[in-house]
Amino acid sequence: MFRRLLPVAFRFSILLPMFYVVGVAQAQIPLTLPETVNIALAANDPSVALYEQEALAYEDRAIADSQLPDPTLRAQIANFPLSSFDYNREAMTQLKFGISQKLPKGQTLALTHDKRTAQAESVRVQKLLKEQQIVLQARQAWLDLYYWRAARKLTEQSQEKVSELGGVAESVFASGRSSLQDVLRVELETSALGAKLIDIDRNEDIARANLERLVGRFNGSREIASHFPVLPSLTSEGAIRDKLVAHPSIKVMDARIETRSRDVDIAAEQYKPGFSFDAQYGLRDSRSDFGSIGVSVTLPLFSKKNKDYALSAAKRMRASQTLGRDAQALELERSLRREWAQYTRLGQRIELYETGVFIRANETKDAAMIAYGNKLADFSELVRAELAVLDIELTLTKLRIDRVKAQANLLYLSGE
Repeated sequence: MFRRLLPVAFRFSILLPMFYVVGVAQAQIPLTLPETVNIALAANDPSVALYEQEALAYEDRAIADSQLPDPTLRAQIANFPLSSFDYNREAMTQLKFGISQKLPKGQTLALTHDKRTAQAESVRVQKLLKEQQIVLQARQAWLDLYYWRAARKLTEQSQEKVSELGGVAESVFASGRSSLQDVLRVELETSALGAKLIDIDRNEDIARANLERLVGRFNGSREIASHFPVLPSLTSEGAIRDKLVAHPSIKVMDARIETRSRDVDIAAEQYKPGFSFDAQYGLRDSRSDFGSIGVSVTLPLFSKKNKDYALSAAKRMRASQTLGRDAQALELERSLRREWAQYTRLGQRIELYETGVFIRANETKDAAMIAYGNKLADFSELVRAELAVLDIELTLTKLRIDRVKAQANLLYLSGE
């Protein structure tokens, strides 16, 4: 037995390091935004898988609920004499066997099948909606993590520059040309930037946890790509508006309306008479046997208290679903207008920062450095100018990420 196990153990000892090397190599590859979306969609998320099981359940019920009810089989001894307990004494004594079959009213079975099918369609569209929501969540989580990584890098660079200014302040203070206040100011700002880095780390941990929820811990722990993300381009607000009618959230409501419409049809079928068929056979000992066939009909005479109100309730439920669809369409329209305004205005602000604010901030910093060297400005102005550049860089980065987020929201509304 050990001789058979040795080759297996040998192969396993060779393959295990190979798997480890492949895993380490993959972990070193930066995680891009498109890859994040693909991984999130390919993950076996229970919140998506449950919809498929529910849809299959409705399809099974569509078959089960559209079948005829089981027939009823009866067996009895009829007209048995209790005085003598003699089976052959009375001519009417017989063994009776019967079978009856009840038929649902009108097209109830076919309509029930259509109702269950519509419910299955509704659930499957909910699955599609959930998948599009996962795409949006994956994009948002990746973009959040990208921003906080960029914010940390910018803050660390600013901290290094402030520390360099601190070295200058200490040299000047040692020569007696400045006060201790300049040195203390640098230490204060350096500590403040350190506290800012801690807050950035906190937000980065939250963003990474949100990403790991979608792509798993292994992929979520990978370093994200450093290049700025690019999403599919947008067409126009009007083109997106035309696609809202095909949004999965609208299709879900359409399927629910279809389900309620079948309920209305089923309620209307209850006004029709119901039929049941009977067949009996009476077995007697030495006499002629009996046979009988019958038809029973239910008459819808007392319909005001049940059928009328049942039909009215079904119509009201359908009306409520129709109103829900209208409300969802208005909500999508509101989201489109809000996100398009966000996307447009953020683009304008980014252009203003890139062509004006950011350039002026760097010019102000350089001017403060020159003025300080010529003893025309104090050290605090130099520090403020450096921190102002950091704030503007962080603001510009946040504007760019927010604009891509708005673009992701618009892509979600357009079904991409």
